[in-house]
Amino acid sequence: MSQDSGFTAEQKEYLEGYLAALAKKRGMSLPIGPAQPGCTAQEDAAPTPEEVAKRDKHPFDMWDEIAANAAAGRFPQGLDVFRHKFHGLFYVAPAENAFMLRLRLPGGILPAAKARGLAGIAERFGAGTIDLTTRANLQIRGIGAAHPIAVLTELHELGLTSRGAGADNIRNLTGSPLAGIDPDELYDTRPLTRALHHLILNHREMYGLPRKFNIAFDGGGRVGVLADTNDIGFAAVRVGPGREVPEGVYFRMLLGGVTGHGSFAADAGVLLAPGEVVAAAAAIIRVFIRHGDRSDRRTARLKYVIERRGLAEVVAEAAQHLPFAWRYAPAEIAEPRRPIDRLAHVGIHPQAQPGFCYIGLVAPASRLAADQLRRLADLAETEGSGTLRLTVWQSLIVSDIPDARVAETAAAIEALGLSTAPSPIRAGLVACTGNAGCKFALADTKRDALALADRLDARLGLDRPLNIHLTGCPNSCAQHRVADIGLLATRLDDDTPGYRVFVGGGSGADRGLGRDLNRAVAAADLPQRIEAMLAAWLAAPDAGDGFRDFVARRSDAELAGLLEAAP
Repeated sequence: MSQDSGFTAEQKEYLEGYLAALAKKRGMSLPIGPAQPGCTAQEDAAPTPEEVAKRDKHPFDMWDEIAANAAAGRFPQGLDVFRHKFHGLFYVAPAENAFMLRLRLPGGILPAAKARGLAGIAERFGAGTIDLTTRANLQIRGIGAAHPIAVLTELHELGLTSRGAGADNIRNLTGSPLAGIDPDELYDTRPLTRALHHLILNHREMYGLPRKFNIAFDGGGRVGVLADTNDIGFAAVRVGPGREVPEGVYFRMLLGGVTGHGSFAADAGVLLAPGEVVAAAAAIIRVFIRHGDRSDRRTARLKYVIERRGLAEVVAEAAQHLPFAWRYAPAEIAEPRRPIDRLAHVGIHPQAQPGFCYIGLVAPASRLAADQLRRLADLAETEGSGTLRLTVWQSLIVSDIPDARVAETAAAIEALGLSTAPSPIRAGLVACTGNAGCKFALADTKRDALALADRLDARLGLDRPLNIHLTGCPNSCAQHRVADIGLLATRLDDDTPGYRVFVGGGSGADRGLGRDLNRAVAAADLPQRIEAMLAAWLAAPDAGDGFRDFVARRSDAELAGLLEAAP
């Protein structure tokens, strides 16, 4: 007999079928389980194993089991591997016989004292390294089987959390990394990411969604956050005088972005006052909870709810969860967004506050040693306001440096082995974890990214923005479809690692999915192949129009031919 329900496996299967048939007959949806209020399965199909796992044993009710495993030095097995992700703990075997810990850092804002605490956790319980992620977040790798409870306890005592950082939950909320210091921003997004973060933490219904869920807040400033690639993106806009709504700053709501599935978010047709944004996010999430596909994880994203029900119906149903009425307005009511500076997340730049600058830096392959993070935190505290800011471009920003101290602070950062003046290649280089730490990845993306950057910097001397994104699997953690050059890992006929090449992607004003050139390049040959393509661009008469324009004027066959013309 099952200890959690009192039913045998056969009895549970019978009851599940009976209740499903009864619910269908009465026109109701079937709850996944008492620990998942509000969640419903697709009415005509059986729930996935992950949904059954959430029903049978809620992941937030397994602290004692995690503790018992830790005491025995034992990693989780079976569906408990999935349940551990609700706590931000990823057992990443066979890539690595260890846990990876993913955090929740709303808006990517990290106080110096907490950064020092994370460095200590990485040294005592992990491999001593910390990865910067594409959701303005941090990951600690190499955590042993005996340490999950110690890690989670210390994390909580730091005032941080990893609750819901993985699995079928709302991922780290991203916001403009220059929020509050950007001379060009329309709105400081920090209060919004903070408010929604705490709403999620304190509403159990906001966990155990049909699949993962991404939300971004763009304050309209210099650095983009890829808001249109998220399930929900909020983009600050200004409405001038003489319109049907009072002039001021509002947010447009974008819905259904998931570029790994070939879609950008669509404008929902509403205009939100800043004070309405958090409630709007919660309302859309509740629609997703009700209608998301719990029988097929391939279609368990908001994009597919919108495709099935229509954007207008999703927005209309969400209104039932709002304390206000939607303010319908066309996108054209707002002024155009100010241009995004593709290099504003790195280097030294003046802040909105006179007499202060921020310094953006990159780490080799977006990985920090624990002591590098600790010493960065010290610099942020002694030279600035004690604030570190993470970006979706896998870079890190130290803010609020007095002008008189900028040169000395930049030199101290460089002395840590970090770059405050990276080349355009390294500034735009994004790589997922790769097969050194992810069981899904088919190539060592971080190693290949460094080899690529070394060759291109040595041979080309590029002086204009260019984004190259390497992702290890179709989950597209590195967003390869929105890069100038996107590289998706694959295995070649001889089972060696290689990459499919995509070109011409972009987001925001340059929105477009990269074209698949239908070419697989061996990882070992990648640097010289990409060099050949970029060299042809730089030598072309139309090179000044940018790489996206260069590839837009050429056929797939022409571009593939450039890859074959390696020097």
